[in-house]
Amino acid sequence: MRNFPSSCRVRFLAVPAAASALAALIGVGALQLDRSNSARAQGVVSTQALGGTAAFGSWHDDMPGRRRHLTVDALPAPYATRSVGNTVRVVRARADARLNAPPGFTVKQLASGLSNPRLLRIAPNGDIFVAETGAGRIRVLRTDRSSAAVEKNEIFASGLRGPFGIAFYPADNPTWVYVANMDSVVRFPYRAGDMEASGPAEIIVPKLPAGGHTTRDIAFSKDGMRMYISVGSATNDAEGMGRLDAAAVKRWEEDRPAGAAWGNDAERADVLVFNTEGQNGRIYAVGIRNCVGLAINPATGDPWCATNERDGMGDNLPPDYVTRVREGGFYGWPWYYMGAHEDPRHAGERPDLKDKVIIPDVLVQPHSAPLQMMFYTGDQFPADFKGNAFVALHGSWNRATRTGYKIIRVIVKDGAPTGEYEDFITGFVIDDTSVWGRPVGVAQTKDGALIFSEDGNGTIWRVSHAAE
Repeated sequence: MRNFPSSCRVRFLAVPAAASALAALIGVGALQLDRSNSARAQGVVSTQALGGTAAFGSWHDDMPGRRRHLTVDALPAPYATRSVGNTVRVVRARADARLNAPPGFTVKQLASGLSNPRLLRIAPNGDIFVAETGAGRIRVLRTDRSSAAVEKNEIFASGLRGPFGIAFYPADNPTWVYVANMDSVVRFPYRAGDMEASGPAEIIVPKLPAGGHTTRDIAFSKDGMRMYISVGSATNDAEGMGRLDAAAVKRWEEDRPAGAAWGNDAERADVLVFNTEGQNGRIYAVGIRNCVGLAINPATGDPWCATNERDGMGDNLPPDYVTRVREGGFYGWPWYYMGAHEDPRHAGERPDLKDKVIIPDVLVQPHSAPLQMMFYTGDQFPADFKGNAFVALHGSWNRATRTGYKIIRVIVKDGAPTGEYEDFITGFVIDDTSVWGRPVGVAQTKDGALIFSEDGNGTIWRVSHAAE
Protein backbone atom coordinates (compact mmCIF):
# COMPACT_ATOMS: atom_id res chain seq x y z
CA MET A 1 0.00 0.00 0.00
CA ARG A 2 1.04 3.62 -0.16
CA ASN A 3 3.37 5.21 2.35
CA PHE A 4 1.40 7.79 4.29
CA PRO A 5 3.35 10.93 5.24
CA SER A 6 3.32 11.67 8.94
CA SER A 7 0.88 14.52 8.39
CA CYS A 8 -1.57 12.18 6.64
CA ARG A 9 -1.82 9.14 8.85
CA VAL A 10 -5.14 7.27 8.80
CA ARG A 11 -7.13 7.82 11.96
CA PHE A 12 -9.55 5.22 13.34
CA LEU A 13 -12.52 6.56 15.24
CA ALA A 14 -15.13 4.71 17.25
CA VAL A 15 -18.71 5.75 16.64
CA PRO A 16 -21.40 4.99 19.25
CA ALA A 17 -23.78 3.71 16.59
CA ALA A 18 -21.41 0.90 15.59
CA ALA A 19 -23.10 -2.16 14.18
CA SER A 20 -23.17 -4.92 16.77
CA ALA A 21 -22.18 -7.50 14.17
CA LEU A 22 -18.70 -6.01 13.99
CA ALA A 23 -18.04 -7.10 17.57
CA ALA A 24 -18.22 -10.79 16.72
CA LEU A 25 -15.12 -12.58 15.55
CA ILE A 26 -16.88 -14.55 12.83
CA GLY A 27 -20.42 -14.44 11.58
CA VAL A 28 -22.79 -13.27 8.92
CA GLY A 29 -23.35 -9.58 9.38
CA ALA A 30 -26.66 -7.82 9.32
CA LEU A 31 -25.41 -5.31 6.79
CA GLN A 32 -26.48 -6.48 3.37
CA LEU A 33 -27.77 -5.27 0.05
CA ASP A 34 -30.68 -6.42 -2.07
CA ARG A 35 -29.93 -5.61 -5.67
CA SER A 36 -33.38 -4.34 -6.57
CA ASN A 37 -33.29 -1.89 -3.67
CA SER A 38 -29.84 -0.77 -4.79
CA ALA A 39 -31.05 -0.17 -8.32
CA ARG A 40 -33.78 2.12 -7.04
CA ALA A 41 -31.45 3.91 -4.64
CA GLN A 42 -28.53 4.32 -7.00
CA GLY A 43 -30.18 4.34 -10.39
CA VAL A 44 -29.31 2.13 -13.31
CA VAL A 45 -26.46 3.61 -15.30
CA SER A 46 -25.55 3.31 -18.94
CA THR A 47 -22.60 1.17 -20.02
CA GLN A 48 -21.33 4.15 -22.00
CA ALA A 49 -17.95 4.88 -20.47
CA LEU A 50 -17.08 8.29 -19.08
CA GLY A 51 -14.10 9.66 -20.97
CA GLY A 52 -11.94 12.78 -21.05
CA THR A 53 -11.74 14.81 -17.86
CA ALA A 54 -15.12 13.42 -16.73
CA ALA A 55 -13.52 9.99 -16.29
CA PHE A 56 -11.40 11.22 -13.37
CA GLY A 57 -14.45 11.93 -11.20
CA SER A 58 -14.63 11.14 -7.49
CA TRP A 59 -16.64 9.15 -4.97
CA HIS A 60 -19.54 11.53 -5.54
CA ASP A 61 -20.29 9.97 -8.94
CA ASP A 62 -19.46 6.36 -8.03
CA MET A 63 -22.23 3.81 -8.45
CA PRO A 64 -22.46 0.20 -9.58
CA GLY A 65 -22.23 0.04 -13.35
CA ARG A 66 -20.55 3.43 -13.72
CA ARG A 67 -17.97 2.85 -16.43
CA ARG A 68 -14.81 4.88 -16.99
CA HIS A 69 -12.12 5.02 -19.65
CA LEU A 70 -9.14 7.17 -18.67
CA THR A 71 -6.78 7.98 -21.53
CA VAL A 72 -3.37 9.64 -21.73
CA ASP A 73 -4.65 12.44 -23.95
CA ALA A 74 -6.82 13.67 -21.07
CA LEU A 75 -3.99 13.93 -18.54
CA PRO A 76 -3.49 17.40 -17.03
CA ALA A 77 -0.11 19.10 -16.84
CA PRO A 78 2.00 18.38 -13.75
CA TYR A 79 0.95 20.49 -10.76
CA ALA A 80 -2.24 21.66 -12.48
CA THR A 81 -3.59 21.37 -8.95
CA ARG A 82 -1.57 21.43 -5.77
CA SER A 83 -0.68 18.21 -4.02
CA VAL A 84 -2.77 17.73 -0.88
CA GLY A 85 -2.72 15.50 2.16
CA ASN A 86 -6.39 14.58 2.54
CA THR A 87 -6.47 12.49 5.70
CA VAL A 88 -9.19 9.86 5.82
CA ARG A 89 -11.09 8.99 8.98
CA VAL A 90 -12.05 5.32 9.22
CA VAL A 91 -15.14 4.96 11.43
CA ARG A 92 -17.33 2.11 12.54
CA ALA A 93 -20.26 1.28 10.30
CA ARG A 94 -23.57 2.81 11.29
CA ALA A 95 -26.49 0.45 11.84
CA ASP A 96 -28.04 1.61 8.55
CA ALA A 97 -24.82 1.35 6.54
CA ARG A 98 -25.20 -0.45 3.23
CA LEU A 99 -23.12 -1.39 0.26
CA ASN A 100 -24.24 -0.94 -3.31
CA ALA A 101 -24.02 -3.63 -6.01
CA PRO A 102 -25.41 -3.99 -9.53
CA PRO A 103 -28.97 -5.33 -9.91
CA GLY A 104 -29.18 -9.07 -9.24
CA PHE A 105 -26.27 -9.15 -6.78
CA THR A 106 -26.38 -9.45 -2.99
CA VAL A 107 -23.63 -8.37 -0.59
CA LYS A 108 -23.46 -9.86 2.90
CA GLN A 109 -20.86 -9.76 5.61
CA LEU A 110 -19.07 -13.10 5.88
CA ALA A 111 -16.63 -12.44 8.74
CA SER A 112 -15.74 -9.70 11.22
CA GLY A 113 -13.35 -9.05 14.07
CA LEU A 114 -10.29 -9.93 11.97
CA SER A 115 -6.93 -8.29 12.54
CA ASN A 116 -5.85 -6.23 9.54
CA PRO A 117 -7.17 -8.69 6.91
CA ARG A 118 -5.36 -8.06 3.66
CA LEU A 119 -4.84 -10.40 0.70
CA LEU A 120 -7.21 -13.36 0.19
CA ARG A 121 -6.55 -16.59 -1.68
CA ILE A 122 -8.84 -19.60 -2.05
CA ALA A 123 -7.46 -23.13 -1.71
CA PRO A 124 -8.67 -25.71 -4.27
CA ASN A 125 -10.92 -27.28 -1.60
CA GLY A 126 -12.62 -23.90 -1.01
CA ASP A 127 -10.92 -22.81 2.22
CA ILE A 128 -10.25 -19.08 2.49
CA PHE A 129 -6.68 -18.10 3.34
CA VAL A 130 -6.34 -14.59 4.77
CA ALA A 131 -3.13 -12.65 5.31
CA GLU A 132 -3.42 -10.82 8.63
CA THR A 133 -0.35 -8.79 7.80
CA GLY A 134 0.00 -6.66 10.92
CA ALA A 135 -0.38 -9.69 13.17
CA GLY A 136 2.22 -11.66 11.19
CA ARG A 137 -0.01 -14.63 10.46
CA ILE A 138 -2.11 -16.51 7.92
CA ARG A 139 -5.66 -17.40 8.95
CA VAL A 140 -7.91 -20.05 7.36
CA LEU A 141 -11.69 -19.77 7.22
CA ARG A 142 -13.96 -22.63 6.17
CA THR A 143 -17.56 -21.99 5.21
CA ASP A 144 -20.56 -24.24 5.68
CA ARG A 145 -22.48 -25.92 2.86
CA SER A 146 -24.28 -22.69 2.03
CA SER A 147 -20.90 -20.99 1.49
CA ALA A 148 -22.46 -17.97 3.22
CA ALA A 149 -21.33 -18.56 6.81
CA VAL A 150 -18.01 -19.43 8.41
CA GLU A 151 -18.01 -22.63 10.46
CA LYS A 152 -14.28 -23.02 11.17
CA ASN A 153 -11.62 -20.42 11.86
CA GLU A 154 -7.99 -21.37 12.52
CA ILE A 155 -4.50 -19.89 12.40
CA PHE A 156 -2.55 -21.67 9.66
CA ALA A 157 0.83 -20.09 10.44
CA SER A 158 2.12 -17.30 12.67
CA GLY A 159 5.38 -15.57 13.52
CA LEU A 160 5.74 -14.24 9.97
CA ARG A 161 7.21 -10.89 8.91
CA GLY A 162 4.54 -8.77 7.27
CA PRO A 163 2.99 -11.61 5.22
CA PHE A 164 0.95 -10.56 2.21
CA GLY A 165 1.14 -12.78 -0.88
CA ILE A 166 -0.17 -16.36 -0.70
CA ALA A 167 0.01 -19.02 -3.43
CA PHE A 168 -0.73 -22.75 -3.67
CA TYR A 169 1.62 -25.07 -5.52
CA PRO A 170 1.02 -27.08 -7.60
CA ALA A 171 -2.18 -25.24 -8.43
CA ASP A 172 -4.62 -28.15 -8.81
CA ASN A 173 -3.41 -30.43 -6.01
CA PRO A 174 -1.10 -28.32 -3.85
CA THR A 175 1.52 -29.79 -1.57
CA TRP A 176 2.85 -26.37 -0.55
CA VAL A 177 1.51 -23.01 0.56
CA TYR A 178 3.91 -20.23 -0.38
CA VAL A 179 3.87 -16.98 1.61
CA ALA A 180 5.57 -13.75 0.58
CA ASN A 181 6.85 -11.89 3.63
CA MET A 182 8.04 -8.32 3.38
CA ASP A 183 11.66 -9.53 3.11
CA SER A 184 11.54 -13.19 2.04
CA VAL A 185 9.48 -16.02 0.61
CA VAL A 186 8.74 -19.13 2.64
CA ARG A 187 6.58 -22.19 2.10
CA PHE A 188 4.71 -24.63 4.33
CA PRO A 189 3.84 -28.28 3.64
CA TYR A 190 0.17 -28.61 2.78
CA ARG A 191 -2.47 -31.11 1.86
CA ALA A 192 -6.11 -30.39 1.08
CA GLY A 193 -8.09 -29.49 4.17
CA ASP A 194 -5.18 -28.51 6.41
CA MET A 195 -6.23 -25.73 8.77
CA GLU A 196 -2.79 -25.57 10.37
CA ALA A 197 0.62 -25.96 8.78
CA SER A 198 1.90 -29.49 9.33
CA GLY A 199 5.53 -28.42 9.37
CA PRO A 200 7.80 -25.41 9.85
CA ALA A 201 8.41 -22.73 7.26
CA GLU A 202 10.98 -23.56 4.60
CA ILE A 203 12.87 -20.53 3.28
CA ILE A 204 12.64 -20.35 -0.51
CA VAL A 205 13.84 -16.81 -1.25
CA PRO A 206 15.97 -15.78 1.72
CA LYS A 207 16.18 -12.09 0.94
CA LEU A 208 13.91 -9.56 -0.71
CA PRO A 209 14.41 -5.78 -0.43
CA ALA A 210 12.83 -4.72 2.87
CA GLY A 211 11.24 -1.47 4.02
CA GLY A 212 9.52 1.15 1.91
CA HIS A 213 6.50 -0.39 0.25
CA THR A 214 6.31 -3.72 2.04
CA THR A 215 3.60 -5.70 0.23
CA ARG A 216 5.03 -8.64 -1.71
CA ASP A 217 2.61 -10.63 -3.83
CA ILE A 218 3.38 -14.02 -5.34
CA ALA A 219 1.98 -15.93 -8.32
CA PHE A 220 2.96 -18.99 -10.33
CA SER A 221 2.92 -19.07 -14.11
CA LYS A 222 0.19 -20.98 -15.90
CA ASP A 223 2.60 -23.83 -16.68
CA GLY A 224 3.81 -23.94 -13.07
CA MET A 225 7.44 -23.34 -14.01
CA ARG A 226 7.91 -19.73 -12.90
CA MET A 227 7.33 -17.91 -9.62
CA TYR A 228 6.68 -14.18 -9.88
CA ILE A 229 7.25 -11.82 -6.95
CA SER A 230 6.25 -8.15 -6.92
CA VAL A 231 8.44 -5.66 -5.04
CA GLY A 232 7.40 -2.04 -4.58
CA SER A 233 9.72 0.96 -4.47
CA ALA A 234 11.48 2.18 -1.33
CA THR A 235 10.38 5.75 -2.05
CA ASN A 236 7.66 7.82 -3.63
CA ASP A 237 9.67 9.12 -6.58
CA ALA A 238 13.23 7.80 -6.18
CA GLU A 239 14.19 10.58 -3.80
CA GLY A 240 17.86 10.22 -2.94
CA MET A 241 18.60 7.68 -5.66
CA GLY A 242 21.12 10.00 -7.24
CA ARG A 243 22.24 10.22 -10.85
CA LEU A 244 24.61 8.09 -12.88
CA ASP A 245 26.49 9.18 -15.96
CA ALA A 246 25.88 7.39 -19.25
CA ALA A 247 28.79 5.00 -18.79
CA ALA A 248 27.67 4.01 -15.29
CA VAL A 249 24.09 3.48 -16.49
CA LYS A 250 25.36 1.22 -19.28
CA ARG A 251 27.32 -0.88 -16.80
CA TRP A 252 24.31 -1.06 -14.42
CA GLU A 253 22.00 -2.27 -17.16
CA GLU A 254 24.35 -4.94 -18.53
CA ASP A 255 22.45 -7.64 -16.64
CA ARG A 256 19.21 -5.76 -15.93
CA PRO A 257 16.34 -4.47 -18.06
CA ALA A 258 16.66 -0.88 -19.28
CA GLY A 259 15.16 1.43 -16.67
CA ALA A 260 16.09 -0.61 -13.60
CA ALA A 261 16.47 1.67 -10.58
CA TRP A 262 19.61 1.78 -8.40
CA GLY A 263 20.68 3.06 -4.98
CA ASN A 264 18.13 2.41 -2.26
CA ASP A 265 15.63 1.43 -4.98
CA ALA A 266 17.87 -1.27 -6.49
CA GLU A 267 15.96 -4.46 -7.30
CA ARG A 268 12.72 -2.61 -6.51
CA ALA A 269 9.74 -1.10 -8.33
CA ASP A 270 9.69 -4.28 -10.34
CA VAL A 271 8.47 -7.83 -10.77
CA LEU A 272 11.03 -10.56 -10.10
CA VAL A 273 10.93 -14.10 -11.44
CA PHE A 274 12.40 -17.32 -9.99
CA ASN A 275 11.94 -21.01 -10.49
CA THR A 276 9.60 -22.70 -8.02
CA GLU A 277 12.49 -23.52 -5.68
CA GLY A 278 13.47 -19.85 -5.43
CA GLN A 279 16.51 -20.22 -7.67
CA ASN A 280 17.76 -18.37 -10.77
CA GLY A 281 16.13 -15.10 -9.70
CA ARG A 282 16.18 -12.13 -12.05
CA ILE A 283 14.25 -8.98 -12.83
CA TYR A 284 11.26 -9.66 -15.10
CA ALA A 285 10.01 -6.07 -15.63
CA VAL A 286 10.87 -2.64 -14.18
CA GLY A 287 9.51 0.86 -13.66
CA ILE A 288 6.39 -0.42 -11.85
CA ARG A 289 6.29 1.72 -8.73
CA ASN A 290 4.27 -0.62 -6.53
CA CYS A 291 2.65 -3.70 -8.01
CA VAL A 292 0.63 -4.62 -4.93
CA GLY A 293 -1.63 -7.12 -6.68
CA LEU A 294 -0.09 -9.75 -8.96
CA ALA A 295 -2.27 -12.16 -10.94
CA ILE A 296 -1.99 -14.55 -13.88
CA ASN A 297 -4.64 -14.34 -16.58
CA PRO A 298 -5.81 -17.97 -16.75
CA ALA A 299 -6.84 -17.60 -20.41
CA THR A 300 -3.57 -16.21 -21.77
CA GLY A 301 -1.00 -16.91 -19.05
CA ASP A 302 0.02 -13.23 -18.94
CA PRO A 303 1.13 -11.83 -15.57
CA TRP A 304 -0.79 -8.69 -14.57
CA CYS A 305 -0.15 -5.99 -11.96
CA ALA A 306 -2.47 -3.68 -10.04
CA THR A 307 -0.20 -0.73 -9.39
CA ASN A 308 -0.02 2.26 -7.05
CA GLU A 309 1.60 5.13 -8.92
CA ARG A 310 3.53 8.06 -7.40
CA ASP A 311 2.13 10.96 -5.38
CA GLY A 312 2.84 14.67 -5.15
CA MET A 313 1.97 15.86 -8.68
CA GLY A 314 -1.61 16.99 -8.10
CA ASP A 315 -5.09 15.52 -7.93
CA ASN A 316 -5.14 13.84 -11.33
CA LEU A 317 -1.53 12.79 -11.87
CA PRO A 318 -0.57 10.21 -12.47
CA PRO A 319 -3.35 7.61 -12.75
CA ASP A 320 -2.91 4.32 -10.96
CA TYR A 321 -3.19 1.36 -13.28
CA VAL A 322 -3.87 -2.30 -14.01
CA THR A 323 -1.78 -3.84 -16.76
CA ARG A 324 -0.28 -6.86 -18.42
CA VAL A 325 3.41 -7.10 -17.59
CA ARG A 326 5.78 -7.78 -20.46
CA GLU A 327 9.07 -9.55 -19.92
CA GLY A 328 11.88 -6.99 -20.02
CA GLY A 329 9.33 -4.17 -20.08
CA PHE A 330 9.83 -0.67 -18.64
CA TYR A 331 6.74 1.13 -17.28
CA GLY A 332 8.26 4.52 -16.55
CA TRP A 333 8.96 4.97 -12.85
CA PRO A 334 10.58 7.21 -11.75
CA TRP A 335 11.61 9.13 -14.88
CA TYR A 336 8.35 8.91 -16.87
CA TYR A 337 4.68 8.11 -16.42
CA MET A 338 1.94 6.91 -18.78
CA GLY A 339 4.29 6.65 -21.73
CA ALA A 340 6.66 9.47 -22.64
CA HIS A 341 5.37 11.97 -20.06
CA GLU A 342 8.48 13.07 -18.19
CA ASP A 343 8.30 13.47 -14.44
CA PRO A 344 9.44 17.08 -13.82
CA ARG A 345 11.29 15.96 -10.71
CA HIS A 346 13.59 13.94 -12.98
CA ALA A 347 13.70 16.27 -15.97
CA GLY A 348 16.47 15.53 -18.44
CA GLU A 349 17.90 12.57 -16.51
CA ARG A 350 17.08 9.67 -18.86
CA PRO A 351 16.22 10.84 -22.39
CA ASP A 352 17.35 7.42 -23.62
CA LEU A 353 14.27 5.85 -22.00
CA LYS A 354 11.61 8.15 -23.44
CA ASP A 355 10.67 5.88 -26.34
CA LYS A 356 10.86 2.69 -24.28
CA VAL A 357 8.05 3.39 -21.81
CA ILE A 358 5.09 1.01 -22.03
CA ILE A 359 1.72 2.69 -21.52
CA PRO A 360 -0.28 0.62 -19.01
CA ASP A 361 -3.42 -1.12 -20.29
CA VAL A 362 -6.04 0.28 -17.90
CA LEU A 363 -5.65 3.67 -16.24
CA VAL A 364 -7.45 3.99 -12.90
CA GLN A 365 -8.57 7.18 -11.15
CA PRO A 366 -5.42 8.74 -9.64
CA HIS A 367 -4.50 7.91 -6.05
CA SER A 368 -7.20 5.21 -5.78
CA ALA A 369 -4.56 2.72 -4.51
CA PRO A 370 -5.43 -0.56 -6.28
CA LEU A 371 -4.38 -3.54 -4.18
CA GLN A 372 -5.31 -7.17 -4.88
CA MET A 373 -6.70 -8.24 -8.26
CA MET A 374 -8.08 -11.51 -9.65
CA PHE A 375 -9.70 -12.91 -12.79
CA TYR A 376 -13.24 -14.25 -12.71
CA THR A 377 -13.59 -17.79 -14.04
CA GLY A 378 -16.84 -18.87 -12.41
CA ASP A 379 -20.33 -19.54 -13.72
CA GLN A 380 -22.41 -17.90 -10.97
CA PHE A 381 -22.11 -14.35 -12.32
CA PRO A 382 -23.50 -13.28 -15.71
CA ALA A 383 -21.66 -14.69 -18.72
CA ASP A 384 -20.06 -11.38 -19.69
CA PHE A 385 -18.22 -11.29 -16.34
CA LYS A 386 -16.15 -14.36 -17.17
CA GLY A 387 -12.56 -13.46 -17.96
CA ASN A 388 -12.90 -9.97 -16.47
CA ALA A 389 -10.69 -8.82 -13.62
CA PHE A 390 -11.82 -7.54 -10.24
CA VAL A 391 -9.63 -5.08 -8.31
CA ALA A 392 -9.91 -3.74 -4.75
CA LEU A 393 -9.26 0.02 -4.45
CA HIS A 394 -8.02 0.89 -0.97
CA GLY A 395 -8.71 4.62 -1.39
CA SER A 396 -6.95 7.95 -1.77
CA TRP A 397 -5.14 10.29 0.60
CA ASN A 398 -3.26 12.49 -1.90
CA ARG A 399 -6.34 13.93 -3.63
CA ALA A 400 -8.59 16.82 -2.65
CA THR A 401 -11.69 14.89 -3.69
CA ARG A 402 -11.67 11.31 -2.50
CA THR A 403 -11.41 8.37 -4.92
CA GLY A 404 -11.35 4.61 -4.50
CA TYR A 405 -12.81 2.70 -1.53
CA LYS A 406 -14.61 0.31 -3.87
CA ILE A 407 -14.36 -2.87 -5.95
CA ILE A 408 -14.08 -2.37 -9.69
CA ARG A 409 -14.51 -4.69 -12.67
CA VAL A 410 -11.88 -4.36 -15.42
CA ILE A 411 -13.35 -5.17 -18.82
CA VAL A 412 -11.35 -7.87 -20.61
CA LYS A 413 -12.38 -9.34 -23.96
CA ASP A 414 -10.69 -12.40 -25.44
CA GLY A 415 -7.92 -12.05 -22.86
CA ALA A 416 -7.14 -8.40 -23.74
CA PRO A 417 -8.16 -5.34 -21.70
CA THR A 418 -10.34 -2.75 -23.42
CA GLY A 419 -9.06 0.08 -21.19
CA GLU A 420 -12.45 0.44 -19.50
CA TYR A 421 -13.50 -0.44 -15.97
CA GLU A 422 -16.68 -0.05 -14.01
CA ASP A 423 -17.72 0.28 -10.39
CA PHE A 424 -18.93 -3.00 -8.94
CA ILE A 425 -19.25 -2.50 -5.16
CA THR A 426 -19.51 1.00 -3.70
CA GLY A 427 -20.81 2.59 -0.51
CA PHE A 428 -17.90 2.68 1.93
CA VAL A 429 -17.50 6.45 1.69
CA ILE A 430 -19.70 8.38 4.12
CA ASP A 431 -18.73 11.94 3.22
CA ASP A 432 -15.72 13.96 2.11
CA THR A 433 -13.80 13.11 5.29
CA SER A 434 -15.00 9.70 6.52
CA VAL A 435 -15.25 6.09 5.34
CA TRP A 436 -16.26 2.88 7.06
CA GLY A 437 -14.18 0.46 5.03
CA ARG A 438 -11.02 0.17 2.92
CA PRO A 439 -11.04 -2.77 0.46
CA VAL A 440 -7.82 -4.78 0.14
CA GLY A 441 -8.27 -8.40 -0.92
CA VAL A 442 -10.55 -9.88 -3.56
CA ALA A 443 -11.00 -13.53 -4.51
CA GLN A 444 -13.40 -15.94 -6.19
CA THR A 445 -14.84 -18.69 -4.02
CA LYS A 446 -15.28 -22.27 -5.13
CA ASP A 447 -19.00 -21.74 -5.82
CA GLY A 448 -18.33 -18.75 -8.08
CA ALA A 449 -19.17 -15.99 -5.61
CA LEU A 450 -16.75 -13.14 -4.91
CA ILE A 451 -15.36 -12.21 -1.52
CA PHE A 452 -13.39 -9.15 -0.50
CA SER A 453 -11.64 -7.96 2.64
CA GLU A 454 -11.39 -4.48 4.09
CA ASP A 455 -8.84 -3.57 6.75
CA GLY A 456 -10.51 -0.48 8.20
CA ASN A 457 -12.87 -2.49 10.40
CA GLY A 458 -11.48 -5.99 9.86
CA THR A 459 -14.27 -7.58 7.85
CA ILE A 460 -14.78 -9.88 4.85
CA TRP A 461 -17.79 -9.63 2.54
CA ARG A 462 -19.42 -12.07 0.10
CA VAL A 463 -21.02 -11.02 -3.19
CA SER A 464 -23.39 -13.51 -4.78
CA HIS A 465 -25.67 -13.43 -7.81
CA ALA A 466 -29.38 -14.16 -7.78
CA ALA A 467 -29.01 -17.01 -10.27
CA GLU A 468 -26.92 -19.09 -7.86
